[in-house]
Amino acid sequence: MKTAVITGASSGLGREFVRQFYSVFPEIERVWLIARRTDRLQELAEQLEEKGISTLALPLDLCDTMSFTAYQEHLVEEQPEIALLVNNAGCGYLGNIGEIDTVSQTRMIDLNLRALTAITNLSVPYMDKGSRILNVSSIASFPTPRMTVYSATKAYVSAYTIGAAEELKAKGITVTAVCPGPMATEFLAVGHVVDSRPFELLPYCDQVQVAGGALRAARAGQTIYTPRLFYKFYRLLAKLTPAKLMVKLTKT
Repeated sequence: MKTAVITGASSGLGREFVRQFYSVFPEIERVWLIARRTDRLQELAEQLEEKGISTLALPLDLCDTMSFTAYQEHLVEEQPEIALLVNNAGCGYLGNIGEIDTVSQTRMIDLNLRALTAITNLSVPYMDKGSRILNVSSIASFPTPRMTVYSATKAYVSAYTIGAAEELKAKGITVTAVCPGPMATEFLAVGHVVDSRPFELLPYCDQVQVAGGALRAARAGQTIYTPRLFYKFYRLLAKLTPAKLMVKLTKT
């Protein structure tokens, strides 16, 4: 049974991936929903079941390494054919190094890096030719002061995607990173990013359009997808601008 696995499925961009994946990947018959909040997962599962899509809700905290063991046990038990893996789970916190609490700093590493790496590594053995991996990176994957750890984790996601795309090409598995700008989701409030004046000046991306565009880019096998012309230009500018100058331009 062709299966989609979506992490961070309970809110924001993840919820949009859940809502839209079937329109781009109609061959998928079952979806595994991964997030911490059981009530939200159950609500999503019920909505999908009403549409005839089989679901498995997995209330896992991906900052806890035991969640990887639980995920692996489900893989071994169900032997799914994973046609689509969406690594959407992530978090970001605004603040200077030495001032923001250490738990928040390390949580970004645990969720944005360790979880994505672990879930991907566990999933690939259950993927066949034609399967897709979609990783959520960020336009902030270039050095961004006051979001230094977050931007560094997203730089990893982008680099990991490019390397994995080449590495998995022989297996017929494509890997795509989506690099959106800020979106009006609870991510901004939770990470106190709304307290940043520069973020108020940036053009926001629409999460509905980002999810749909990212899924279509994954379907097409595109390696990097950046929504909005403004952010396409930003990516180009960041590549051409010396890093020490870029951090002054992007200071939040």
